[in-house]
Formats: sequence, structure tokens, C-alpha cells
Amino acid sequence: MSEEHRETGTGWPRPGEPARPSGPAGEPDPRPDAPDPDELSPLAPVEPVPDEAVEPAVPESEPEPGAAAGAPSVARRFSSAGAMIAVLLALLGFTLVVQFKTTSTDPTLAAAREEDLVRISSDLDSRERRLRQEIELLEESQRQLRSGEQGRQAALEEATRRADELGILAGTLPAVGPGLEVRFSGPAEAVSSAGILDAVQELRGAGAEAMQIQGADGTAARIIASTYFVDGPDGALVVDGRRLTGPFTIMVIGDPATMRTALNIPGGVVASVGKAGGNVTSEDREVVEVSQLHAPIKLDHARPVS
Repeated sequence: MSEEHRETGTGWPRPGEPARPSGPAGEPDPRPDAPDPDELSPLAPVEPVPDEAVEPAVPESEPEPGAAAGAPSVARRFSSAGAMIAVLLALLGFTLVVQFKTTSTDPTLAAAREEDLVRISSDLDSRERRLRQEIELLEESQRQLRSGEQGRQAALEEATRRADELGILAGTLPAVGPGLEVRFSGPAEAVSSAGILDAVQELRGAGAEAMQIQGADGTAARIIASTYFVDGPDGALVVDGRRLTGPFTIMVIGDPATMRTALNIPGGVVASVGKAGGNVTSEDREVVEVSQLHAPIKLDHARPVS
């Protein structure tokens, strides 16, 4: 055993007791508070030590090399975290205010998330575009319908007008308008079917639109393109199978001045009838009625060109 072991009696210092400085064997410890060597003997009784009297020795640790340098960075981290917390609190307050306003104006959107609000706004924009397109299509359809209706109305009016004109020319419709009243009188040699036909041709050439001839007894016949004239017995005149007696009167619708001029041309109808001993007089009328109708002509062979 070493000298230190003999000095302590155990070879090791007691827990919490600093090691005793070594000295020559058999010499007492020069420290005034040094224990008696006999007390350190294994045979000596050990007095219990109170718990509060024993204080564990805390070894003084040296500071780590980077501890002093890391202190400012830690402070900076705490400062950044505080700023971030402040920003988050401000954002939270702003969000609460916006949510409160939104809730007060539209309760249905109170619980909606930001993504839902964006989607709802996008859906509303899309719906608005679709509605505008539908409005444009409906307005275009309305314009087309109006134009089509106007076109159909114009076509109907034109067809009606054309049918009326054809009906007047064909003698199936009555007519009224300004014109002349032309009277033929005289012997049968002067007022013949040939003289009446010449007068009708002159009137047509002068723009006559509707005509009818009437006898002294009131019998009348409508004059159309297919009308024929034949001399009858006793100075009578047969017009499309009807027998008329003189004097004869032709009611004609057209320009009175033009038709009168056509009848009075040199060598014309008035001159020819007058040369044969007859007489032709014409009188302007503001209103001439051509009321006698001709039966419709049934065509057996002619067809319109498609």
C-alpha cells in the first residue's frame, strides 16, 4: 500500500472531501482542520452526517469557445421571432375585421374559405360571360325574326299587289280609277266590230289598264286580252258570246289625256268612224268603275316555267 493509502486508511478520499496533500509517512497533516489519524481508522466509529450538511461539489466548467460569439445570434433569433409574431397577429386582426364585415353583409359567405371565395368569384364571372353571350344571341335572333317578318310581310304585300294586277288584267277582279267614257253611235256600217276593235287596240296602246263595253240595254262585257268582237244582225255586236245593241259605251281606266290623244290621231279611230258616218265622243272621268267580271280562263296546256 502506498503512503497515501496508509494516511487515509482507505486509500481514497471520502466523497465531497478534497484530497489531502501528501506528506512524509507518520507525520501529521499540518492543516489545522485536519482530522485525527486515529479517527480515520477503519475501526473508528463513523458519525452520521446530516443531509443538509453535505453539499455536492459542483465542478466549475470552463465556458465553451463559441458560447460568447453565439449570444448575439440567439438575441437576433428572438427578435425575428417577435417580429414574425407581431406580423401574424396583425394579419389575424385584419382577417377578423374582413370576416366580420363579410359576415355582416353576406351571412352565407361567413364560413367560406379564401379558396372558396376565389372559386365563387370565378364562377360568377363565367356565368356573367355566358349570360352576355346568350343576350347577344337572343338579340341577333330577334333582329333576324324582325327582318324575316318584315321580309315575309313585304313579300306578301308584293304577292297580293301582283295578284290584284293580274286579276284586273284577267278580268276576274273589278277595278276603279280615273279614265275615259267613250261613246260610239251611228249606223251599223260606221260602228262595226272592226271599228270597235281598232278603238280597243288604240286604248291599250295608250296605257289602258281595264275596260268594259256596254250596250244600250245595259248588257256589258269585260274586255281582256282574249276578248273577240263579231258583227251581229241588225247592227248588233257580239262580244265574247254576248249580244250588245248600239249605241255602245266603253269604260276605260287609264291616263285620260294620253288615251284621248291616241283616239284623235289623224287617220285614227275618230277619223275612220266619222268618215263612215258615225260619231265618237270621249269624256274625262275622275272615277271610272269597271265592275263587269270575266270568268277565269282554264289553261289546258300552258304551265309556268320553274
